[in-house]
Parts: sequence; C-alpha cells; structure tokens
Amino acid sequence: MSELSTIPTVLTIVGANPDAYAQAVSRVEARLSSRREDLGPLAADVFVEGGDLEGLKADLEDLSVDFAIQPIENRRKRLLIADMDSTIINVECLDELADFAGVKEQVSEITERAMRGELAFEGALRERVGMLKGLGVEALQACYEQRVRLNPGAEILVRTMAKHGARCALVSGGFTFFTSRVAEAAGFHLNRANTLIELDGALTGQVGDPILGKEAKLAALNEETAALGLTPVDALAVGDGANDLAMIEAAGLGVAYRAKPIVAAQADAKVDHTDLTTLLYFQGYKTEDFHK
Repeated sequence: MSELSTIPTVLTIVGANPDAYAQAVSRVEARLSSRREDLGPLAADVFVEGGDLEGLKADLEDLSVDFAIQPIENRRKRLLIADMDSTIINVECLDELADFAGVKEQVSEITERAMRGELAFEGALRERVGMLKGLGVEALQACYEQRVRLNPGAEILVRTMAKHGARCALVSGGFTFFTSRVAEAAGFHLNRANTLIELDGALTGQVGDPILGKEAKLAALNEETAALGLTPVDALAVGDGANDLAMIEAAGLGVAYRAKPIVAAQADAKVDHTDLTTLLYFQGYKTEDFHK
C-alpha cells in the first residue's frame, strides 16, 4: 500500500480523449469510495483517504491519461523550475544547430545517450559543441525562427502560475541565446543556461565555464526557493532528461514530461499523453483559472 494512502490525498486525472478519461474515472470509482471534483472537460480531482493506491496506478497505466497522486496539503506550488529543450520547447536546440552545421546525425546520437544518462553531461556537451566550430552565428537566429516552437500548454502553464504569484524559472543545459528568447515568449521571470563562445562572427566550438548541468539545475532550485523564503517542497520541477533528475527528485512535485525511462521511473508524476496544462490541473487549477 502506498504511503500516501494513509493521509488525505488527491488523485488528479487528465485525459487525452473523452473515451480514455471516462474509462479512467470509471475504474477509479469502482475501486475507491471517494469524492470527485471536475477541473476541466477532461480533468478531475478525486479526493481519497485510504485505499490501494499502487493498485490504482496499475489500473490507469494502460489508458491515454496522465495522473498524479499527492497529498492535498501544499499542492499549489510557488516556484516553477523547468527544463527547456524537449520540455518547454519542441526540439533540442543543439541538435538543430548541428543540422545547420551538417553534423546532426552525430550530435543527435550523443544527445540521446546523454539524456538517457549513459554519458556524463559536461563531456557530452563539450564534444557536441566542438562539432559546431566555424558555424556562423547567424545560424542561431535562423534556428530559433525556423525550428523552435513552444510545446502545447507551455505559455498557459507559465503565465497562469505567474499570475497566481509563483516565480517561474527556465533552467537549461542548452544556451542563453535560446533560453532568453523562450523565457520571454513563455513568460518566465528568469532563465539560466550555458553560453556559446563566438569569435569573428562564428562559433569557436567552445562553451563558457562553468557548465550548467544536473547539479547546477538542483542548485538553481535550492537558490530560488531560499530567495523566496521557501523550501524545495514548495516547487514544481519538470524535465525530460537525465540532467533534470536531481531537481525533479528534490522538488515537492517532480514531473517527467515525455521523458527518458531513467527520469520517468523516479518522478512523482508523468505527462506522456496530454499537454503542459496538465501541470496546472495537478496543482488543482481549473480551466477557468488558466491565463494566457
């Protein structure tokens, strides 16, 4: 039996389609005697106290729904700390820059291994950036304009949390050229990332020190919560790769978004079927609370 099952707990269900959502609600109601509150057309909170929550998770895993089980207390978080590449945006910027340099296949292979935790992040980043040596800096703007898009629900997630008083931080193992633009587009208060070194209008193949990786993301979480007089329990962290794992594990609500297996296995909740507004539902926001 889950530890959470002994305290007042909320199960949030968000469906990718009406059929999957209806099946999920039916299975939950068959297993638990509980009160349901609708949050949106395909989203609901189910308030429970007691019950086999691990069995309930197994009942939902085969459906196109995302769900979170957490204590009712302190579920609305006051800090959002989010990864950028393949989380807030649709691509890995380094892989797309590599396409402009004609080395995307080689770089993407290293990226995939690093995100799965098979390679040390810092070494993998230096190796990939080294392959960009000589690429004209104009490729960065072209990459941003042509390839980078906010993932569905990203702007609503950030602007809604900000409107309700949360601080929103974009923390990436990528590059400040992109995080500064994405942060402005989505509504983040701040962004942290690595810096590509340029000389005479071209990339040198080097990245500025110190490199922001897994430990720096965790440090950002700790620093931002401390600055607000909070603790990591008051934070929501979301990401997809191995370098996000430390902040996801430390946060009060750590969410794996379309994540690698190593991350999905350790996160408090996963978002595999729906969009980023699901993170708002997980916190008890209703559709009418959403802000653009």
